[in-house]
Order: sequence, then C-alpha cells, then structure tokens
Amino acid sequence: MNLQKVEFITSAAQPKAFIADGLPQVAFVGKSNVGKSSVLNCVLQRKNFARVGQKPGKTIHINYFRIDNKAYFVDLPGYGYAQVAQAEKDRWGRLMESYFGYPERITLGVMIVDARHEPTKLDCVMAQLFQSCGCEFVVVANKLDKLKKSEIEPNMARIRQTLQLSEDTLLIPFSAEKGTGRGDLVSAIMNAC
Repeated sequence: MNLQKVEFITSAAQPKAFIADGLPQVAFVGKSNVGKSSVLNCVLQRKNFARVGQKPGKTIHINYFRIDNKAYFVDLPGYGYAQVAQAEKDRWGRLMESYFGYPERITLGVMIVDARHEPTKLDCVMAQLFQSCGCEFVVVANKLDKLKKSEIEPNMARIRQTLQLSEDTLLIPFSAEKGTGRGDLVSAIMNAC
C-alpha cells in the first residue's frame, strides 16, 4: 500500500454518510489536544493533509481518506477538551457511538494518547470501547519528544497499566514532531490491512 497515494473522500456528519464499501478502515482517535492530525500527517509524510489547528476540536465530522484505493484512514472527532458548546460535544459523542456500532468495519484502531500524562477517564473509556467491540487496536503515545529519556519507560508502563492493555496490545512511543515510532505504526497498519 502506497501511503503517498492519498485522497480526501468525504466528511460524514451523520451515520448515513459512513462508508461501507468493504475496504479496510484504520480509525484514528484521541483527545482533542493530543496531536491526532499531526500523527496522521506524520504517517502520510505530508505537512498539512489532516488540518492541524491552533485550537483543539477542529475535527467535527468523521473524515475518510482513501489510501492507494486499498484502505481508508478514518479521522474521528477528538474527545474531551475542546472549547465548543456542550450540544456540539454531545453530537460528536453520538456520531462516534454510531461509528463504533459497526465494529466489523474497523480493521485497526489507532488510539492516540499523550506520552507525558496519565491517560484520562475518557482515554480509558475509549480503550474499553475498542476492547468491548473486539476491535484490534494500537496505542500511540504521542509527544515523546517532550519527555526526558529517563521518563519514557515509566510513562509507558503507566499508560499500559491505566488503560489496562493486554501484553499483546502494541504501545508505540511516538513523536509526530520527530517521526519517532512512525515505522512501528506503519508496520502495524500494513499488517492489519
């Protein structure tokens, strides 16, 4: 699969617009301020394919990017911190629930957390959602470049423990800024698709 051959397909604001054509779907999800768009851009080796905003909460729909006519990268709305009305957050929540209502469409989940901090309650809910749906997923601990070397191992252990990840769930130390971990994430995606 050639990650350079990527095109934006659609932005789904409601479940009837979800794509269900049988191609594998890699779903990217994370808190509003965790750098989800930056991780996507790093994987695709593009500067601004997925829009990176100054304020969290830029992704308000479910965005589908077709990769080499072989798979979709699905950019889900961020959860948690975003300065938008509660009604809009609720709409995002319902949209996400609808998307996860079709777990057979999700080939791989890419859950992005902040390497610097303990996962939030919402991060834990998202990990449990992947597990309860039976979806294979990997956890990407982004912003690794902001940690001292001595902090990396204990922080990864804390993330694994807080999210109650099984030993076979891949946890990737990652820096969208430096490209650290990109190879591991691309391998996981290629293996799943």
